[in-house]
Amino acid sequence: MSAPEPSSSHVETSSPTGLGRIVGSVVDAGRDILAKRRQAAAEKEPLDLAAQCHLLLEHRGEASGLALAAEINDDYMNLDQEHRLAFFRSLANDFEVNSDEILAAAEAYKTSPDHDNLAAITRAAEAPRIRLFRRMNMAPGGTALLVKLRGHLLPLLKSHPELKPVDTDLKHLFVSWFNKGFLEMRAIDWNSPALVLEKIIDYEAVHEIGGWDDLRSRLGADRLCFAFFHPAMPDDPLVFVEIALTKGISDSIAPLLEQDRAPTEHKNFDSVIFYSISNCHPGLAGVSFGNFLIKQVVQEIRKEHEQVKTFVTLSPVPGFRRWLKKADISDLVEPSQQDKVKQPISGVVETETRDALLKLCAHYLVNEKSNGLAKDPVARFHLGNGARLHRINWAADLSTKGKEQSSGIMVNYLYDLKKIEINHDAYFDQGEISVSRSITKLL
Repeated sequence: MSAPEPSSSHVETSSPTGLGRIVGSVVDAGRDILAKRRQAAAEKEPLDLAAQCHLLLEHRGEASGLALAAEINDDYMNLDQEHRLAFFRSLANDFEVNSDEILAAAEAYKTSPDHDNLAAITRAAEAPRIRLFRRMNMAPGGTALLVKLRGHLLPLLKSHPELKPVDTDLKHLFVSWFNKGFLEMRAIDWNSPALVLEKIIDYEAVHEIGGWDDLRSRLGADRLCFAFFHPAMPDDPLVFVEIALTKGISDSIAPLLEQDRAPTEHKNFDSVIFYSISNCHPGLAGVSFGNFLIKQVVQEIRKEHEQVKTFVTLSPVPGFRRWLKKADISDLVEPSQQDKVKQPISGVVETETRDALLKLCAHYLVNEKSNGLAKDPVARFHLGNGARLHRINWAADLSTKGKEQSSGIMVNYLYDLKKIEINHDAYFDQGEISVSRSITKLL
């Protein structure tokens, strides 16, 4: 029997704030102004999107400027993939800095290094597309639109590296706009707005949520969920973490996701298991706030549950088998196991193969690096937060995805509150990874 959807008494429609209503009325007035101007100019053909963007940069009127920005945002969302690529190329080429202006400003500063000439360099070095993005952001829903725009752009960069400057400028803006000071942490429970709960189901990226029954189980008495929100996207979570309250450290994901489990009583649990962290918007890739969320959640839980002493994750190893398929492991495992460990996991695995896979996983997590940091993205995240590589668990995720990614292996990263900052500094300054004795034995 399906769990009932959240009752209508808990459904909150997203109504405009006072400022939002004012902006909306200004946009409506601006549309009227634009319509009259276009009628007076007897425009026979509408401007293409790039031409509209140039016009927006030259615009001075507030109302008509907001209306034009709203039109540009709407028109962008109606582009097909081919025309989006053409628009991105226009952003890269037609809205780029003028190198002659930069050199002239630098030469003026060299001659007279005063504040005005320094400011002139700053203005010249800022690409016009940055000012364009700021103006697009002023329209209602502009922030969410630009996040989607970057989400569309990122997959194109590998085959179209000439678009990288557009991404660089968007990321630069997002790092400021999504500063931790603007973010609000909220607890998500069954009484949260239905719109938010639906997005939690849609955005879950680690362990798929199979509908309302599954979601209700994950929001039970011994389960918690926290998310970060931004004031420009009040009903759309940026990142969220799912938590299990347990007795002892979990070494398998199945019991944590079991819907018919007996809840752990408040007085009995002593551990917090972070078992899923989902970044909700591809367009915010590289804008880090998941680490702030974990640390803030730890503080929140410690206030409510003083008996909790252990904060640990149960994390996937998403890059392990991808690395293993291509790696030269001749110096890491016995010759008899070198072919076996590269085969897909199915059925019972012999002890020697299991031990070889655990050893290889430890090597992958600790010794395989990318730009001096852990190659595995989940390891890079938690180790960068100051966590310790605590335990590697065999047969911890026997789902199809778990076996394909990591041969069913999962990892516990321990957040020792007294050593987080020490581990963080050692990781980034010396490249040292904090590991437990069990990991040292595997290595």
